[in-house]
Amino acid sequence: MKMKMKTKMKMKMKMKNNTSKSKAAILLLIMMLAFCTLAGCGSKEGENEGEAKADDQGTVTYIAATEPSYAPFDSTDEDGNIVGFDMDLLDAIGEDQGFKVEYQAFEFDAIIPAIQAGNADIIAAAMNVTEDRAEKVDFSDAYYNSGKVLLVKLDNDEITSIDDLTADMKVAAQISTWESEYIQELAEAGTISEAVILNQTTDCVLQLQNGDVQAVIMDAPVAEYYENNYKDEIKQLDTLLEPSPMAFAVAKGNSELLEKINTGLANVKENGVYDELKEKWFS
Repeated sequence: MKMKMKTKMKMKMKMKNNTSKSKAAILLLIMMLAFCTLAGCGSKEGENEGEAKADDQGTVTYIAATEPSYAPFDSTDEDGNIVGFDMDLLDAIGEDQGFKVEYQAFEFDAIIPAIQAGNADIIAAAMNVTEDRAEKVDFSDAYYNSGKVLLVKLDNDEITSIDDLTADMKVAAQISTWESEYIQELAEAGTISEAVILNQTTDCVLQLQNGDVQAVIMDAPVAEYYENNYKDEIKQLDTLLEPSPMAFAVAKGNSELLEKINTGLANVKENGVYDELKEKWFS
């Protein structure tokens, strides 16, 4: 009798242990599934959509990274809103393709890392297409082709072209731009005394106004913007360096978003919206 009771007790204990193990296994499975959902398990490489989110109607809002000190392409209005040709153009593309855009400001040298890290979906920052950048992000079709010019003080008659730069002169440009690389090459070659690389174009212009540098290099429409706003202080030179295409960009492999941008860009060029925006911002 005692033997039978011991056997029954052992069986009950074994069943209890099995039940506990089953519960633990189920709990572990639930935790793994939850972690996988948060970590994005199963997503394909290149399907980085940053902070994109959909509203109740299913309309997706993409985060666009920009550096708003490069008017008329990207700037900030009196109310602190990010505005410019890039913003209006991308908004028009979004309207055509059924998505919305939210703009966030970054330092220019942090924009590509933000896309790579998934902190933004689109670059809208008057960014020139280069081979080095194309290895890190995927560029859209070009939306603007700009030449590069020198901005100098109004009373500077010594510099009339890029060829007038001398070994005792300092030239400024914004960080991580084609222009910054160009003037660094000039400095290394001894053509100028120093390449002054600053975070924002506004900083470069301020250095020019203060006499700390003799020239600033930038895209022609941006130089025209500053010339128009400071007519009594600075002027742009007509001499153009090589034209360079500007484009939007997305994370490597995000072909779906890239196709939307390219299709929308083609459509707004065809329906006249693109020309209206050029007239608005560059006239």
